[in-house]
Amino acid sequence: MYDLERYLNVRSATGATLGPDGQLAFRMNATGTFQLWNVDEPGGWPQQRTFYEDSVSFASYSPERPELIFGKDEGGDERMQLFRLDADGTITSLTDSPDAKHRWGGWSHDGERFAFASNRRDESVFDIYVQGRDDDEATLVHEGDGWLTVGGWSPDDTKLLVGEAHSNVDQDLFVLDLESGDFEHLTPHHGDVRYGSAQWAPDGDGVYLVTDSDADLRWLARLDLDETLREVVSDDDWNVDGVSVDVDTGRLAYSRNVDGYTDLTVGRLTDETTIETFPTPELPGGIAGGVSWGPDAERFAVTVTGRTVNTNVFVVETETGEATRWTHASTAGIPDSTFVPPELVHFESFDGREIPAFFSLPPAEVRADDGVPVIVDIHGGPESQRRPSFSGLQQYFLSRGYALFEPNVRGSSGYGTDYMQLDDVENRLDSVRDIRAGVDWLHEHPAVDPDRLVAKGGSYGGFMVLAAMTEYPDLWAAGVDVVGIANFVTFLENTGDWRRSLREAEYGSLEDDRGFLESVSPIHSADQIAAPLFVIHGENDPRVPVGEAEQIADAVREQDVPVELLVFDDEGHGIAKRENRIEAYTRVVEFLDEHV
Repeated sequence: MYDLERYLNVRSATGATLGPDGQLAFRMNATGTFQLWNVDEPGGWPQQRTFYEDSVSFASYSPERPELIFGKDEGGDERMQLFRLDADGTITSLTDSPDAKHRWGGWSHDGERFAFASNRRDESVFDIYVQGRDDDEATLVHEGDGWLTVGGWSPDDTKLLVGEAHSNVDQDLFVLDLESGDFEHLTPHHGDVRYGSAQWAPDGDGVYLVTDSDADLRWLARLDLDETLREVVSDDDWNVDGVSVDVDTGRLAYSRNVDGYTDLTVGRLTDETTIETFPTPELPGGIAGGVSWGPDAERFAVTVTGRTVNTNVFVVETETGEATRWTHASTAGIPDSTFVPPELVHFESFDGREIPAFFSLPPAEVRADDGVPVIVDIHGGPESQRRPSFSGLQQYFLSRGYALFEPNVRGSSGYGTDYMQLDDVENRLDSVRDIRAGVDWLHEHPAVDPDRLVAKGGSYGGFMVLAAMTEYPDLWAAGVDVVGIANFVTFLENTGDWRRSLREAEYGSLEDDRGFLESVSPIHSADQIAAPLFVIHGENDPRVPVGEAEQIADAVREQDVPVELLVFDDEGHGIAKRENRIEAYTRVVEFLDEHV
């Protein structure tokens, strides 16, 4: 049996970008946080390129030079700044606005300029900026009034594709003419419609995207600049998740989300709506994403992971599908044959709806004869999805005899728009009722000890932990709340100004729904919590402020229920630094060993 620190030292390589010379850059957490590394060939010795205490959040190679732009914040505050890393290792700060967020928008095709969105002017909204690679200052090219992102440069570099999010299920697309300043609305619509993963078409007369327009499931479409929307690929059972297009060659890759696993298709456009498909690459793990095209799109890099496969980067030959592993992030000496895969199960909820979940039993040799304890691990979002990617922490718990139950309750993405909206506003606690139904399923499982169930979750999943412990206190032996919401009113009052309108679209507004928000906030039912609670938070969290952790810990402590509160002063929305993760989860394990 390996100790917790060994499992938390399993490395990940991700976020790949291929340079014009074929060199691969990627992010790897070998030093404890995600830094930039380079490698020249499959399995080659990687060279570390950045050396920060905080993680690098993305990297993008110039299309013309062996240089890249990357992003980094301070202490998890999410106010990302942009930097250029030259071939000789020189790092140049490109944005010197530490109080503002900067959201990457891509290089121009000639490599002379780049675009980004930022809330420099007004913290609550994002504007669009363009900056020359050698310039000290950016030019404001469009003032926004909401949540704007840049989707990329047109093939002739005269226009930018711009997205605006009104909520997670309602988006719009615009084209910004950089010479005239015209801002053309491409997607006028009524109601909620998603337009995501938008990419310029090679001819510059349209874009490719995934949408749920007139459908429950998302499909791959071409949207012409005259607003004509045409089908390219649709599926009767599963969402098309995303698309990546190389504008020079018309080669593309798109993925379907099949019960949480990735189904990847690679091909090329033979006309505006027809794809000639190439052989499907054989990739391990079951989950792949983050396509980055190399020169002439002859190959692409992709990040691969799975519950029994730690995260690494593969490079795929586009036309043949031949896939080669380029990075070798370490498993810290733990044989991957010991990693436990999940079983996809379904359980019936209170209204007869089938709810999907991943269920993992520990190896037979560590199972308790009288039934195993179970960690009910609830994802955040809520408009997100638990997918069976690698987690060293989960594998540690399995090695210690815990089972894992990971439900995708109503409100989760991946199963259609209708399913994703089933928990909106007044239906908020229906998703908690799904947790209750999942626990009922566990009670019927012969390998489970129903008296040793742990509720665990992060962010919105932390709210779900607290809600499950207040609504159904008798079900739980313990709870672990990581950066969770305890009080929707104080959460919305104190979250980052740029996030409030999007979060109110999901949860309800302070102005119109305050009474309801109070009624579903666990803080007002904290006296119902009977099981021991462990709370973890980051002092710099801009999404769910640390006050959420402090108030729920104080309220539960007043009930003489065992509570531990652990706050890291150099973390934000989650625990990113390895030494902090080791400290946090060592204490969680000790806590569960005592109470479960």
